[in-house]
Amino acid sequence: MYPIIFELPSWIPIVGGAAITSFGVFMLLSFLTGGYLTRAGLRRNGEDPEKAWDLVFMAVVGGIVGARLYYVLLNFPRFVEDPIGIIFARGGLVWYGGFLLATAFVVWEVRRQKLPLRPTADAVAPALALAYAVGRMGCFLVGDDWGRPTSSWVGVRFPQGTPPSHVDIIQRDFGITVDPALVEQYGQIVPVHPTQLYEVGLSTLIFFVLWQLRGRARPAGWLFMLWLALAGMERFLVEFLRAKDDRFLAGLTVAQGISLAIVAVGVVGLVRLPRQEGARPRRA
Repeated sequence: MYPIIFELPSWIPIVGGAAITSFGVFMLLSFLTGGYLTRAGLRRNGEDPEKAWDLVFMAVVGGIVGARLYYVLLNFPRFVEDPIGIIFARGGLVWYGGFLLATAFVVWEVRRQKLPLRPTADAVAPALALAYAVGRMGCFLVGDDWGRPTSSWVGVRFPQGTPPSHVDIIQRDFGITVDPALVEQYGQIVPVHPTQLYEVGLSTLIFFVLWQLRGRARPAGWLFMLWLALAGMERFLVEFLRAKDDRFLAGLTVAQGISLAIVAVGVVGLVRLPRQEGARPRRA
């Protein structure tokens, strides 16, 4: 685990001494990955590939703002106590908040650029899958979004995580009882499920599936709907192993509720798009 890659030299004005975190680096790599793969998709569609970077820019703006707003809503009591600290904290970016607002911004940019919406969505789908995997690798290296305690061989300890996988934090903040045998074996920093790596692997697998299916005879928008269904299901399943304090209905988290909604949208799209395509009159 490498939360800080290096620190900027102190002689640099304003930002001297600032830490360059692995999360920030992998967030940058995530957007670059998405941009290059979207370029390939747009070129395949016969569109100007350089427009991909306009879409990425809107995704960056909408993603960061949306992720922060979602975090504020989840932590509103803390926001009331310390609004400046919550807004400008280095952490506190929630994927679904970023995804929802970024989607709105990107759709607006697609319309402004006069790109076809559904084919462009298909071009973006594989990029979203792999970019998400890259971003989750940053979460792992910085020690964020880890899972429940485990004694299995996959367990990872996060002594410098955000927060550390400390027994007191797990029990106090997440309401999870830690097995005393685990504490006796490992001490106060116990191994937990590396749910970030689970998502890296699953989302990478989704990318390969989408990459293999691109260009096949499917209705426009079908590939994006498939990504919605697969990505929503992946997140829904991994959430069962996450250390979370927002389980509100039958043990489900807020993210799982959103995941189910996204899966539903994807499945409905997968069913309806072929019907709509088949209902169109064929040209002579």
